[in-house]
Amino acid sequence: MASTMIPYTVNIKLAARTLTGTLHLQNKTAVDWGWQGLIAQGCHSSILIIDPKTSQTIQVLERHKANVVKVKWSRENYHHNLNSPYSLRLASADAAGKIIVWDVVSGMAHCEIQEHTKPIQDMDWLWAQDASRDLLLAVHPPNYIVLWNGDTGTKLWKKSYAENILSFSFDPFEPSNLALLTSEGIVFVTDFSHSKPPGSGGKKVYIASPHSSPAHSKPAPVQPTGAKKALNKVKVLITNEKPTAEAVTLNDCLQLSYLPSKRNHMLLLYSREILILDLELSQTVGVVAIERSGVPFIQVIPCAQRDALYCLHENGCVTLRVSLSALRSFSMYFLLTDPEQSVQELVYDLRSQCDGIRVTKTVRPYRVVICPVNENSAALVVSDGRVMLWELKAHANKSTSNLSSGFPPLYSSVNFCGTPLRHNQKCIPDLSLNTMIGHSLISGVDPPRPSAGQHEVHLKFLLTGLLSGLPLPPFSLRMCPPLTTKNINHYQPLLAVGTSNGSVLVYNLTSGLLHKELSVHSCEVRGIEWVSLTSFLSFATSVPNNLGLVRNELQHVDLRTGRCFAFRGERGNDEPAIEMIKVSHLKQYLVVVFRDKPLELWDVRTGTLLREMAKNFPTVTALEWSPSHNLKSLKKKQLAAREAMARQTTLADAEQSSVESSVISLLQDAESKSETCHGISAREHFVFTDTDGQVYHITVEGNTVKDGARIPPDGSMGSIACIAWKGDTLVLGDIDGNLNFWDLKARLSRGVPTHRGWVKKIRFAPGKGNQKLLVMYTDGAEVWDTKEVQMVSSIRVGRNVSYRILDIDWCTSDKVVLASDDGCVRVLEMAMKSASYRMDEQDLTDPVWCPYLLLPRAALTLKAFLLLQPWSDTFTMDIFQIDYIEKEEIKGLIQEQLNSLSNDIKSVLQDPNLNLLQRCLLVSRLFGDESDIQFWTVAAHYIQLFAQNRQPIRSTPEAQAPAEDLQSIPVNHLDICHDTLCEGAFFQRFQLERVHLQEVKRSSYEHTKKCADQLLLLGQTDRAVQLLLETSADNPSYYCDSLKACLVTTITSSGPSQSTIKLVATNMIANGKLAEGVQLLCLIDKAVDACRYLQTYGEWNRAAWLAKVRLSPTESSDVLKRWAEHLCSPQVNQKSKAILVLLSLGCFHKVGEMLHSMRYFDRAALFIKACLRYEVMEANDDDSRVTCVAFVNYAKLLRSIGLKQGAVLWASQAEEAGKDLLDELSKTEGSGSDPSPNEEEANITLVNMD
Repeated sequence: MASTMIPYTVNIKLAARTLTGTLHLQNKTAVDWGWQGLIAQGCHSSILIIDPKTSQTIQVLERHKANVVKVKWSRENYHHNLNSPYSLRLASADAAGKIIVWDVVSGMAHCEIQEHTKPIQDMDWLWAQDASRDLLLAVHPPNYIVLWNGDTGTKLWKKSYAENILSFSFDPFEPSNLALLTSEGIVFVTDFSHSKPPGSGGKKVYIASPHSSPAHSKPAPVQPTGAKKALNKVKVLITNEKPTAEAVTLNDCLQLSYLPSKRNHMLLLYSREILILDLELSQTVGVVAIERSGVPFIQVIPCAQRDALYCLHENGCVTLRVSLSALRSFSMYFLLTDPEQSVQELVYDLRSQCDGIRVTKTVRPYRVVICPVNENSAALVVSDGRVMLWELKAHANKSTSNLSSGFPPLYSSVNFCGTPLRHNQKCIPDLSLNTMIGHSLISGVDPPRPSAGQHEVHLKFLLTGLLSGLPLPPFSLRMCPPLTTKNINHYQPLLAVGTSNGSVLVYNLTSGLLHKELSVHSCEVRGIEWVSLTSFLSFATSVPNNLGLVRNELQHVDLRTGRCFAFRGERGNDEPAIEMIKVSHLKQYLVVVFRDKPLELWDVRTGTLLREMAKNFPTVTALEWSPSHNLKSLKKKQLAAREAMARQTTLADAEQSSVESSVISLLQDAESKSETCHGISAREHFVFTDTDGQVYHITVEGNTVKDGARIPPDGSMGSIACIAWKGDTLVLGDIDGNLNFWDLKARLSRGVPTHRGWVKKIRFAPGKGNQKLLVMYTDGAEVWDTKEVQMVSSIRVGRNVSYRILDIDWCTSDKVVLASDDGCVRVLEMAMKSASYRMDEQDLTDPVWCPYLLLPRAALTLKAFLLLQPWSDTFTMDIFQIDYIEKEEIKGLIQEQLNSLSNDIKSVLQDPNLNLLQRCLLVSRLFGDESDIQFWTVAAHYIQLFAQNRQPIRSTPEAQAPAEDLQSIPVNHLDICHDTLCEGAFFQRFQLERVHLQEVKRSSYEHTKKCADQLLLLGQTDRAVQLLLETSADNPSYYCDSLKACLVTTITSSGPSQSTIKLVATNMIANGKLAEGVQLLCLIDKAVDACRYLQTYGEWNRAAWLAKVRLSPTESSDVLKRWAEHLCSPQVNQKSKAILVLLSLGCFHKVGEMLHSMRYFDRAALFIKACLRYEVMEANDDDSRVTCVAFVNYAKLLRSIGLKQGAVLWASQAEEAGKDLLDELSKTEGSGSDPSPNEEEANITLVNMD
């Protein structure tokens, strides 16, 4: 770039970027919404990163050569600190089998993985991240699963299966379980581990499609409940044998997913129904079916926070179905209205739906993704490149519930961020799905009526954002005139993109956003020329008729008003097609070149035809206006004309002088009336070549056209295809790929063969003295330096890019813009390398809340700042108000993040009523920190529960009441998605309801047997006996079951029978019949022993389940503590799960110790602080030692990230242990230095504590 250009580029900041368009069919499944709060979407071989809150594309990643088929954000299920920072990591896989793991902020590839060259079928990160947070599982066609380390790109293991694998789903409750959807059926893997491949081939089950079931052959009854009743008859569909030929097999199963809302449940999606399976019984317990006239499903996403399903239908409609599960406290209502409904079944009621889209041949819905953090917003990806952002809103319904709708009412949640709302406390009712809808009430545990704080809610979808892409290619591009010193104050870098449907899209390249969309033509736009900064001419040609004639449209468009008129008036019907239009440098004249007709010369300012050339005028192959023009003579003429005008109108002297002083500025205004009415024009020239390669020189002045010198053809050149002219350099390009550089001053010419075929277009870069040239060929483009006559950079299809280039232009003196056949328009550096850019250097129109964009240290500072501000009474949102030692630039970035928070969130954070537990949970949600959300949800629940249970015992006077006032409202139970962490009574009731449902749904002896076994474990002996006696006489197990029934009914608690049964049970267990032995032990109320045996034999989950449903709290506590120890062992390494188990047991002291020993200093200190506020930790020496050490280490952590005030405060709360640190802090106060705590310091305190 010439040094003279520098002042011109100062004021305009253009980032390299990609404007994307329609998607490829292979991009269909390439979309993901991460815990980090951003959406990643594949578009051809690029990946867009979208911020759903502001609906803007904030990054485009380019490195894949093939179409992207899958994208997956890494999980955030680990504790974040400086060594494990908040970072944006994304894995993407393409149709050529390559997987790239990205650092999204820098736009750089972290590592690249390649195993085979076929498209990756499916991939996902492992969610259990205690051992490693870098593990990525991928399905490499046809039948391999490979576990990769996504950080280093190394292969850990590879395993093949007998059938082709289509997709997989991880069990969200058990990291060792994995289900593979294959072409034949489902394969269940139960020994998945990161250290070695699964040993067996997994358990195969085959599924006959529901269409082969008799329910579908019946005519549909008229009343709406008919379909549901028919579907109640759909029984088991899962078999271990291959289905017969006439039964349709699994081929039409679209999707398989575990339900994250309850353990051991899975959904299978077909185009017309969703089956809910209970995996313990391998049977269908629920069916969501579409009526005959309904729109088929494409995809379904199960939620975790509530038992709900987001479904996408073929018309682009997203529906939300919520299950009130089989656990109906409304069963009385159903018994009254429909006696058959007392046969319970999992029903997912349609609670909300959004509008569909207009589906055409090219416009179809592809995929929907939902926000994993809050589960209350969905993004729909459409094949034309649109992304529609829908948010779920809850509307309170004041009237009494209208039961005629057939659905029981939904109630709002009592809790906000895990804690019951206080009086006058600010909250965000739409924060997440579980703050919008309360629990599904459970009979026998919950009161039948909603509690005082709850009101009925209705859910509605609201369209809150829309991103639209470019239409289908081809495109023609033209950048507006370049930035100069004269237009610097009002310049906007606008790019006009002409499209195949006749519209012209104008983009502002500073933001990358669409500035205007103008519907200008009725057919494909062929070319655009700007005539000022705010107006352009564009032409389009219709399809030729049988005489080869077309309808030409040449339109003049004013951007400010949107006014658009036909420039050639009535002309344009049935004539040869326009080949090109060229506007002169002073924007005075326009040349229109036709295919088989002489050219026309127009005056742009008046819109008049100056000259239509004679029939014998040579055929033009290329044409360019001269940049040198006679502006001086124009100025003289214009000055004379104005003086004449001034004399005519006899202006006052003062006015006349003002006219003269403004003459200079008016000279540039080509549309000024005084000039056009006097017909004053500057002389301009253009050159063109004919079919023989002869160069003609023509001068235009006013309406006189003079023929100038002719230069004979250059023998070394073929037919000239294009010309470019700047300064004293003229360049010709021909159809054989030769470039001819003419130096007009030195009268030299130099030919260079590029060997790249037809030179389609050549353009000089803007800027004084900038002699770079952009050349377009059929297979790519090059940038040349015309001073040195050498190539600067090159791009070629198949070599460095996978797309073909359709059009080119310069957008600044050092950046080019390319339109390509993958439907994208790319702004690239002159080197034309990849378009990924650093996100933190970008100029966004709207600020984006994403702490992951900050440096790791700054992100942790922001989190600590939002979590606790104990240094003042009022909560501030201004980082500059506090004593924070950091560079001003980083402070500014943190403040930008704080400013981008919504007003709702700010007001809640600043509300003095927001307690510590709520704040921790809210900040975890804002950061999308999966591990934090899990921890604080369980911690908040159990701290409050244990505090409440202790409350009657305490006889403290009012004055000594704890800081967090406990309300009389009972704490709600934990959601069932926390499984064995829930309270015993609730968990037990849920399991009973579940067995009841299984019992209703059973359809074979196998199912009956499993139900009876479950009932025995749950202590429901009477019901179990009934089931055992159902065994038919011709069943081989008839005798066995009858005896078992007798045994169950006659068991007495006499000593001898007990000891005999115990002996038999232990023998059975010793001989490998664990389940049977455990059953016998449960019969004689020896469930404690049963749990111990289960744990000895490695059935830890089963033991925890049994302890929860059968044992008293103290006995169960022992079993669960042993489980927690097992989870902490190095070979299992699930400490985060162990901590949750200990929380549910109220072992808060142990949790504090463990958090500290795992170096989770921030979490440990805040947790202990919360426990002290709720008085659930004893004030003994042990506890106070843990407390002090945790506080000191948190103080050191705060000091290391620059929050000195916070460090002083925490150190001062640590009593003796914090004295040394306080002294250090007061010393550094004077010196201003900032020593960060090293690992040794923290280790010493750990050793002292031990």
